[in-house]
Amino acid sequence: MTAVQATTRAPAARPPISPPTLLRASSTIVWRNLLHIRRMPEMLLDVTVQSVMFVLLFAYVFGGAIAVRGADYKEFLLPGIMVQTMVFSSAIVAMGLTSDLQKGIVDRFKSLPIARSAVLVGRSISSLIHSSIGVAVMALTGLLIGWRIRNGVVDGLLAFLLLLLFGFALIWLGIWVGSMMRTVEAVQGFMFTVMFPLTFVANTFAPPESMPAWLRAIAEWNPVSAVTQACRELWGNGAPAAADAAWPLQHPVAVSIGWSLLLTAVFAPLAVSAFRRRSRD
Repeated sequence: MTAVQATTRAPAARPPISPPTLLRASSTIVWRNLLHIRRMPEMLLDVTVQSVMFVLLFAYVFGGAIAVRGADYKEFLLPGIMVQTMVFSSAIVAMGLTSDLQKGIVDRFKSLPIARSAVLVGRSISSLIHSSIGVAVMALTGLLIGWRIRNGVVDGLLAFLLLLLFGFALIWLGIWVGSMMRTVEAVQGFMFTVMFPLTFVANTFAPPESMPAWLRAIAEWNPVSAVTQACRELWGNGAPAAADAAWPLQHPVAVSIGWSLLLTAVFAPLAVSAFRRRSRD
């Protein structure tokens, strides 16, 4: 009888797992958010159909009733609607982040060996891409109805960069609100309650000179007005601000950059802190 001696085999060595860099993890989350758009194209309705509807309604329904100084109303209108789209991007990112937190997707991300900040970076970049699609759609629509960039390529690109910078700053506001509130419905109600006065009490759709004095002061110091005026001047879509306009409208490009940096400096730390607290719940 032959005795069979069992031999024990040493367990296979597990290969070391190196966590991805912040850039790689963030780009993966951006791709994940963009895949949602590809699989659910109706997510683009707010920056495509809605944007075109706003352009056509204001240009052809209200345009004849609104007089502007030194420009055709269609050219006056386009920069305002583009800035409005970037403002509304903060609501989109807020609702998307709240939805991820509600569904436990952020908890799944926390179980992975990635930096927690990658979730916020990925969400902000994908939201900026989402808003940029809307700006591109509006630019094409504007070209069809007579809007033009009249000050050359450099100034034209600078205006688009200002839009992206301002949109990025407001995305941090959206992340802060999305981390603070518990339901998508609450976020939607709060954000649109804030965003509509912010974009309409400004020079987006009508010159502030026609407003009562107290309301004109609010409109001219509104950061939305500075960005809108900067885009109009860089694109050559109208005369400079009136001589009696407030200081921000006299220096709109510098003020737009300043507002964007200030809003980022205020809301980015608040957003990161609120997200950390919420993700620990």
